[in-house]
Amino acid sequence: MGNSVLLLGLRHLRAPLITLVTVFAAGVAGLVLIPGADAQGRAWHMTFTQALYFVSYTATTIGFGEIPQAFTEVQRLWVTGVIFASVVGWAFLVASLLGLVRDVAFRGAVTAARFARDIRAIREPFYLICGFGETGHLVGRALDRLGYRFVVIDIDPLRVQELALMDFVQDTPGLATDARLPRQLQAAGLTGPWCRGVLALTSDDQANLAVAMAVRLLNPATPVLARAMSREVAANMASFGTDHIINPFARFGAHLAQALSAPDTDRLISWLTALPGSAFEPRARPPRGHWVVCGYGRFGREVVAALRDQGLDVSVIDTGERPIAGLRSIRGTGTEAEPLLAAGIRESVGIVAGTDDDIANLSIAVTARELNADLFVVVRQNLQANGPLFEAFAADVTMISSEVIANECLAVIQTPRLADFLALARRESVDWSAGAVERLGAVLGARAPEVWSVTVDAATTPALVQALSSGAKIELGTLARNPRDRHQPLPIIALGLYRRGRLATFPDPAERLQSGDEVLYAGVMRMRDEQALLLRNGNVFDYVLTGREAPGGWLWSRLPRRCPTSSTN
Repeated sequence: MGNSVLLLGLRHLRAPLITLVTVFAAGVAGLVLIPGADAQGRAWHMTFTQALYFVSYTATTIGFGEIPQAFTEVQRLWVTGVIFASVVGWAFLVASLLGLVRDVAFRGAVTAARFARDIRAIREPFYLICGFGETGHLVGRALDRLGYRFVVIDIDPLRVQELALMDFVQDTPGLATDARLPRQLQAAGLTGPWCRGVLALTSDDQANLAVAMAVRLLNPATPVLARAMSREVAANMASFGTDHIINPFARFGAHLAQALSAPDTDRLISWLTALPGSAFEPRARPPRGHWVVCGYGRFGREVVAALRDQGLDVSVIDTGERPIAGLRSIRGTGTEAEPLLAAGIRESVGIVAGTDDDIANLSIAVTARELNADLFVVVRQNLQANGPLFEAFAADVTMISSEVIANECLAVIQTPRLADFLALARRESVDWSAGAVERLGAVLGARAPEVWSVTVDAATTPALVQALSSGAKIELGTLARNPRDRHQPLPIIALGLYRRGRLATFPDPAERLQSGDEVLYAGVMRMRDEQALLLRNGNVFDYVLTGREAPGGWLWSRLPRRCPTSSTN
């Protein structure tokens, strides 16, 4: 990259540089050849060094005087010509420099070189986000809040330029380029030692497919999370082993079916996969009965399939000219009363406004509610910029594909064990899900939790491993105590204990920990750091375990204490 910038610059400045070199060479040659006269009238000639020195300060407009002797008229005439020629040469060079700075190719090369330098300077794990639209923006903000570094590639230069205006904790390198180009992925650190994962989140399925394939060929050990808006592309990605494929329409259809059949399970999964720290409002349970779906594109097909899988009757309103096989279909958009009435809106229990036009979806929802005030309304929101309009309407469920994708990406990034827990939760009974929601609510409140896992090993939990190696019997509940006050619990809850290839949900706090165990936690924001202090600092762990205080560093000596040193376990 650096060599390309230099070569490109020299190519653009070749003519003015040759002009200046010619002026300097001619000026030096003339002064060496033209004879001068000393004070006694004797002829003398400048040496090459004297001529070069004189031309250097004269042709650069610095000025110093005639050395080593006063010049003759012929010499002064020659110097005058050199001065004017050098002014023209410098003006030519400055104009060429300004043109070079404005040259799109040169600016792109400089930006790419700076980007490559920033990537080489990263000495910690990072994620590569390909596509920084609404979904990428949501994921990036959440990663930054959770302390993960990331790098951005996007084909739109404006999105990359906006990175400098965002209030991220750490600097985020970004490059405006096509993510489908393998060389650009390599420049972004894909094949380097610090890339921990690639998120293919562009709005182009083919670009996401190309990214997933490039990662699989260039660095197979790096996990890929890819967005796929169609089942065909998702199947193609799966064929060459893409780790996580996210189809937001299929995911929403599955959530809708789950909300119909097991609302508490849907609430539990939505809660654990929501953006950490965000206010969580559980969705109302969709009613059973006749539904009307407006728009039979990729989203509409998934919703209709989900509703029909639950044994519900569905009517479809779509602009397609041909009738939909096996379905009652009405031609139109649903923004007017006539097609809605023809679809049976007055007798329906719910409507899905699922076109790819936000204004049309809102119009459908408003018209439908005027015709049937008791409708359960599901609205698809395509652009986050239209959020205030959808909030003002207050639909029962608002489907935002960017949030669906972002939530799942974060769930996978934070801890792969969460996916295992959610898979088990989907198979549990309704009563189990209701109990899980109640337990989480009692500990976490109304906000979406931060989810993380703790592995019992020397690298992650040195204080805990040291205690185990000394023969101490450590119960799982010990890890949830407050490092500042051992009698107070942290607002966290153990979701699962992974041991020897098996995951036990909501393990007993009295369970004895073993080396190699992995515990999945959900907790209030920043409680992960509190627990990390307990697991890493031997003095803190000893205090929580036994009640003995032993100051062990600047931080520990400043932690507030509310319990006496004589307290016992």
